[in-house]
Amino acid sequence: MYAPAENQLTLFTVYKNIFFIALVFSLETGLTQEIRIRGIIKDATTAAAIPEVVIRILKTDLHTSSTPTGTFELKGKLPDGNQTLVFSKQGYLELRLPVSLHANQNLYLEYIPLEVDLAEANQNLTLISLSDMQLNGDETARDNVVSGLLGATNDVFSNAAAFDFSATFFRPRGLDSKYSRVLINGIELNKFNTGRPQWSNWGGLNDVMRNREFSPGITANDYTFGAPAGTLHFNMQASSYRRGGRISYAYANRTYTGRAMASYTSGVTQSNWAYSVLASRRFGQQGYVAGTLYDANALFIGIEKILAEHHSLNLSLLYTPNRRGRGTALTQEVIDLKGNKYNPNWGFQKGELRNARLREIEEPLAILTHNWKLDKERTLTTSLAYQWGKTTNSRIDYTGSTLVLNTNGQESFLGGARNPAPNYYQNLPSYFLRFDNPTAAHYQQAYSAQEEFTTKGQLDWDALYKANQAAATTGLNTIYAIQNDVNSDRLIQASSILNSSFSEHLDLDARLSIAQLISENYAEIDDLLGGSVWLDIDSFAEDDNTTGGDLAQSDLQHRNRLVTEGDRYKYNYSIHAFKASAFAQLQGTYNHFDFYTGLQLAQTNYQREGLYENGYYPGTQSLGKSEAVHFTTLNAKGGFTYKFNGKHFAQFNAGVLAQPPTTNTVFTNARQNNAVIENPSAENIMSLDASYIYRSSWLKARLTGYYLDFTNGSEVSYFYTQSLQNPAIENGNALVQEITTDISRQNLGVELGAEFKVLPTLSFKAAAALSQNTYTNDPKVYYTTTLADAPIAFGDGHVKLKNYHVSSGPEQALQLGFDYRDPDFWWLGGSLNRFANAYVDVSYLRRSAAFSSDYDGLPLNDYNPEIAAGFLQQEQLDSYYLINLVGGKSWRIKDYTLGFFALVNNLLNTRYKTGGFEDSRIGDYRSLQEEQNRQTPLFGNRYFLGYGTTVYANFYIRF
Repeated sequence: MYAPAENQLTLFTVYKNIFFIALVFSLETGLTQEIRIRGIIKDATTAAAIPEVVIRILKTDLHTSSTPTGTFELKGKLPDGNQTLVFSKQGYLELRLPVSLHANQNLYLEYIPLEVDLAEANQNLTLISLSDMQLNGDETARDNVVSGLLGATNDVFSNAAAFDFSATFFRPRGLDSKYSRVLINGIELNKFNTGRPQWSNWGGLNDVMRNREFSPGITANDYTFGAPAGTLHFNMQASSYRRGGRISYAYANRTYTGRAMASYTSGVTQSNWAYSVLASRRFGQQGYVAGTLYDANALFIGIEKILAEHHSLNLSLLYTPNRRGRGTALTQEVIDLKGNKYNPNWGFQKGELRNARLREIEEPLAILTHNWKLDKERTLTTSLAYQWGKTTNSRIDYTGSTLVLNTNGQESFLGGARNPAPNYYQNLPSYFLRFDNPTAAHYQQAYSAQEEFTTKGQLDWDALYKANQAAATTGLNTIYAIQNDVNSDRLIQASSILNSSFSEHLDLDARLSIAQLISENYAEIDDLLGGSVWLDIDSFAEDDNTTGGDLAQSDLQHRNRLVTEGDRYKYNYSIHAFKASAFAQLQGTYNHFDFYTGLQLAQTNYQREGLYENGYYPGTQSLGKSEAVHFTTLNAKGGFTYKFNGKHFAQFNAGVLAQPPTTNTVFTNARQNNAVIENPSAENIMSLDASYIYRSSWLKARLTGYYLDFTNGSEVSYFYTQSLQNPAIENGNALVQEITTDISRQNLGVELGAEFKVLPTLSFKAAAALSQNTYTNDPKVYYTTTLADAPIAFGDGHVKLKNYHVSSGPEQALQLGFDYRDPDFWWLGGSLNRFANAYVDVSYLRRSAAFSSDYDGLPLNDYNPEIAAGFLQQEQLDSYYLINLVGGKSWRIKDYTLGFFALVNNLLNTRYKTGGFEDSRIGDYRSLQEEQNRQTPLFGNRYFLGYGTTVYANFYIRF
């Protein structure tokens, strides 16, 4: 059961335990000796000296910087043994150099080459890709690209996945982003409701998000346990940034058309202060997809005070309000008629473009971080974060009604309208040709519908206003309005991370964290579209004479309530969530063998509190607190690296994890009631991977094989169907919640990345991902609806999914490319990419026993298994090729660097589908047979489309 607040972990207890751990490992482990390291740092391509390179010894406080001639000298006291020198400078790849130190030794490194970091330039391209994928889709399924997009490293495959594969919604290892972890200054930012990071909360902050560490899969990580899709940590402390400023302007034709950004970092001043500021704006009336406006601002302020030699305090403030017009998935009929840029969500209102489906996100984040260097081997980083604000999604509500009382005082409701979406199926030619033998009149109607749709086909805002005005003149309430679905969160988190080196070969990382969320969820009237008042009832409710209109009530506490703009209506509830976790990891480093092992214990609690008493679910079914749900999970991982020599390495990683379902899954119909999924439990994950790595001056290569096994998974989906084959449901028509449990899946594949340097300035690269992501069992499924008193299950209650592919982007991605870096500071890269084996998401309803049942629940007497197998064949999308080019040039003028870089994606303007799903509106054998007999299906598969040729150009000055 849900743990009462007084019994939960308190901050005091957490910090007391952390400090106890720190003290246990604060004993000195060896005598220190004076060391002295000197050397010269040069550009690997031009051999020019590189100034202002930061040189430090890993996990110590010893550091220095190179002079204008590239020389440096590092002095201090350290114990004998192996250490790691780290060379870092913005614009260059970080270099880590193992060294062996001995008492009173002088070490001279005559030539240290640093390579230009093309990923720094590409990072802006990465972030724009994130914006495209995370915010532009209409379906939440498009919000699932993993954090590897921001985790590009010097690894060839990772860079290919980040910069070239991402445009196709490719998911490394077929993983949803809920299987990744994203942190800023030690604070985890994955959402409780979806499990995914909300990328737009730091969109537009490119210049201050360069200090990042990406740990692929469940490999060793200094900040948290990790996750199958990897862990990405951003260090946004002011003292971590290089002193200087940057001003840039970008042009694009993908999601926004312009972006202006300015940033400046002070470095550590003589008074031991450091600050960093950034402001940016991204804008566009529409992107590549028509009607997708973009309006986003971003502000970052970082302030750090070094309080003493071993203490510093940092405050990071992120504020990134953004507003986006959204597109939607399209049927093939609509694509053929309107093209791949079509978006039905917008139309002109008084000459101005207006999108009915806007997503607005405004969630400021404040993180206060205390850094404590306990000694040369141990640091304790403690962060306290508070995030607040809301996410809003708008849509047209066309169910406006008016209360009518007859002479007996009996209630009825008059109103409602047809869906005004221009691509509504009754507006398309296929609707008029749906009959077995269409007549000439039907063809004429279809032709007229096609002409109307192709010449217009956009939302008619004027018609909505006129309908509301006409209703008002006859004494009726508003019919059409803009509804906002609002998610308003207040999240507080605390985290303490201990990083300790307690011997020459062993490191210990430990973390304690807690998080408390209060999430308000409600619908509100945003715009009455010229109307004056709205009746807050469910116009689809089917009351009988005994209920007195109660079923239709959104809130029985306020029957037949009239609301206006800014008022809450329809649904109103809160989610209370709590999570506490403890993590420990031991790492060992030896000459030929490295290893790590880690454990995490976590407690997660959820509870819903209904603020409306819904008419379908009176009393405590919807009002007040729900049953409390809690999950106790234990995760374990381990791995090793065997170093045959300085060029050949073998790696192995293994983990057993348990991931609790999100709040959107635990509560099956949170907008209306307190119902909880049957037997809620965590998803079990087994993760295994093995790699062979080769590194030399002319070849870098990595080959990885992986196996991921998922069991006990859960999903909740919502849709309207005409195929809920049950005697209690008239003609099968119902708005349902589909609850699927006991889902088992398997992801199996290989990854390959190789870079061959044929000249100091020219490299060829190759990358490949070959995978198979399938369901491995037949999960349980049941359906709930307001039209039935109890959950509905068909047949034995299972859905036949075994051996179907999980819709997770292309399972095959191949790349051949090149990079050229000229000594005169210009560069050019290109790649040819092939994608194949992408599948649409299958309808579970079609693969349940409802498919072969009649409305009376009995088996169909005309069912043909061979024909049915054809209907249930999963659609595989066509393969395609994409050519991408990227290049840039920079100039050094005294203390200023000027430069530009540009990207052309999909050079040949290839049209392709990135994914799709079957429409569960039709889910039974007879209905699908009717669909097959039509010239064009009424409810065909819906597809997500890739962009054609797009460009991105960035101009900057750095000082």
